[in-house]
Amino acid sequence: MLFELEGVHVRRGQRAVFDDLHMAIAEGITSVVGPSGVGKSTLLRLLNRLADPDRGVVRYRGRDVRELDVLELRRQVALVAQLPALMDGTVAEAVTFGVRLAGSTPVDVEELLALAGLTGDFAPRAAARLSVGEQQRVTLARALALRPEVLLLDEPTSALDAHARSAVEDTLLDLRRSVAVSLVVVTHDRAQAQRLGQHVLELGDRTTALA
Repeated sequence: MLFELEGVHVRRGQRAVFDDLHMAIAEGITSVVGPSGVGKSTLLRLLNRLADPDRGVVRYRGRDVRELDVLELRRQVALVAQLPALMDGTVAEAVTFGVRLAGSTPVDVEELLALAGLTGDFAPRAAARLSVGEQQRVTLARALALRPEVLLLDEPTSALDAHARSAVEDTLLDLRRSVAVSLVVVTHDRAQAQRLGQHVLELGDRTTALA
């Protein structure tokens, strides 16, 4: 099993986000669906220790995430945020930011852009001047540069029109086939959850597996 959550409690102020949450997430593509405010983004943050539960255990491949080196965990389990956050500079600089920070070996920027659905001629462009959809893909390429085993994607198409949304969905499905990375995709769109997910989990008053 990829992730297991047992007896997880998370509070924000006086509000319980999760109250005794039990969940298992398998290898492959898992869609997590539910209305705003139900804790979808919090779930992703728990999986790579951007947040810790008040009580309970989160396991990654059978090990309590608190036993793992947090930086190594975040290299293996990379989070792609809902809104792109690209610094000033070129697309190539944005893609290689994480590996340069980590002191990792150089990466093939054009190959990473291709995996994210962009052509190599994007590399010298100014990242800040790209469309939101293009920036989303650059953010995806930046995450892939760390060679993660899992990608956590928080509403990856929420700011896109229908055409761009379909293209990003195709890219995510291609990624699973080409590099065998597991994906956990948060969405409020049930139809998208079914299109993308080999497994679909619904967060609500009671967490359930839909497929």
